[in-house]
Amino acid sequence: MSDLLQKLHWRYATKKMNPAKAVPQEKVERILEAARLAPSSSGLQPYEIIVVTNKETREQIKPKAWGQGQITDCSHLLVFAAWDTYTADRINHNFDLTNAERGGSTEAGDAYRKMLLGSYPARDARTNFEHAARQAYIGLGVALIAAAYEEVDATPMEGFDPKALDEILNLSARGLRSVAIVPLGYREEDKDWLVKLKKVRRPREQFITEVK
Repeated sequence: MSDLLQKLHWRYATKKMNPAKAVPQEKVERILEAARLAPSSSGLQPYEIIVVTNKETREQIKPKAWGQGQITDCSHLLVFAAWDTYTADRINHNFDLTNAERGGSTEAGDAYRKMLLGSYPARDARTNFEHAARQAYIGLGVALIAAAYEEVDATPMEGFDPKALDEILNLSARGLRSVAIVPLGYREEDKDWLVKLKKVRRPREQFITEVK
């Protein structure tokens, strides 16, 4: 654990990435696998990750993300896209997958499926999307930790036009909406003003409250 904490001290929101240095694919795969293994509400995983390596596509995305250079300087751009809503098909798919992997259904599992089918699809789409987006952020956090562990720089971003990005990646046709993006790459230390600055976080006593 001390090694992980050291790497979390090492990581920061990289402002300038080296466009000549690509992240090895095996590292990217481990980061993605960590995100895939992240917890989610009811185990539904109501989001997907789109990995954009195509240079032309990232050039299209850049002006829709306030011109942030990491979009094109990185080697892999991760787009976390949440379900636009919960549907019976989506819920059933996940339960069917679980039953197939575990060798059959259970009374408790069937009851839980029925409960979700009776509540989630009936909610308005905005409520469902916001819930799914919060699940995507859990995966985002796990991906950032995994990137730090791999000593890969990762910069989480909300500074982009989601509707424009959805159009570029044709996400609406897949029932998805972008919620956050994460460029993966390597810092270019001599050109990044933030790299040498001390990491600052509120002290423990201002951040954590214990109720005993």
